[in-house]
Amino acid sequence: MELANIWMLVGAVFAVLIAVGIGLLLGLRRRRADAAADAAPIARAERLRALGSFRQAVRRRALALGGLLALASVTVLLSGVVAARPMSSQTIQPVNTSRDIMLCLDVSGSMTDVDIEVLTVFDELLDGFEGERIGLVIFNSSAVQIFPLTDDYDFVREHLQRINESFEYAEEIPEHWVGTLNGPGASLIGDGLASCAMGFDHEGDDRSRSVVLATDNEVNGASIVTLEEAAAYAASKQIRVFALNPVEGKDTEPSEELIAAAEATGGAAFGLRETTTVADIVAQVQEEEATELRGQAQVVRSDDPNLWIVLLVLPVLGLIVVLWRVRL
Repeated sequence: MELANIWMLVGAVFAVLIAVGIGLLLGLRRRRADAAADAAPIARAERLRALGSFRQAVRRRALALGGLLALASVTVLLSGVVAARPMSSQTIQPVNTSRDIMLCLDVSGSMTDVDIEVLTVFDELLDGFEGERIGLVIFNSSAVQIFPLTDDYDFVREHLQRINESFEYAEEIPEHWVGTLNGPGASLIGDGLASCAMGFDHEGDDRSRSVVLATDNEVNGASIVTLEEAAAYAASKQIRVFALNPVEGKDTEPSEELIAAAEATGGAAFGLRETTTVADIVAQVQEEEATELRGQAQVVRSDDPNLWIVLLVLPVLGLIVVLWRVRL
């Protein structure tokens, strides 16, 4: 047991010692005063004191007063312990799941339904996450980071819902959508994927890094970085790309390019057709092994006064009973 305010207990001990000392001093002075008295206040008091019943009553009262003194002392000492805040300590070693997932969403007009589904699925999955970090980047002709990798799930949920709702804008374009239109062209997947891959940090840590890339790979314009170059960069950083393609099979060449890019990183490309859903694909992404990162051991201290409060109640109840019996 540890005491947060041990000086409270020390104060209680001194209070008991001082009270006992004062009581003894007063008792000695009273005895001397009684011994110096010339006459007894009651005639033939010695005969009364010789009676067995009188002696027994005196012993009971002395015993009761001694019990009161002991119970009061114990009560004060236990009160000092409670006031000193007894604490228990526990050594814990925090463990975090080292899985980083970057959502990389093509927000061109043809991808709206898929993007909403991706955001909705991850919003539902947040309650089951324990230490995973989530980030979100959206892109069209340019990329915008909505939030970096974080395990603050309240913050993530707030932004996922806000982005989800912003797909329904009618007249005024949301500010973050404007940021995705800072160049010529549309759906520049290479630039978007490169921006997402650059959002990972702690390169020296052994972490599982994944990009969930939702795009139809229908590029309109010249990008700074090609899809193959962006995939190669991701692979060099040990980032696996999992591509979600809503039009796989409709346009063979773009689909094949997306599949090749994803597989080059150790990931895969999935077609969102028929019975395959975003939730099914994300479940496969989550099956990727994640390393447990053990943090530095920490000693956690918490107040633990329960036992001492129970012990304090017992002498208090004893005091009440004795006081009632002695009629003080």
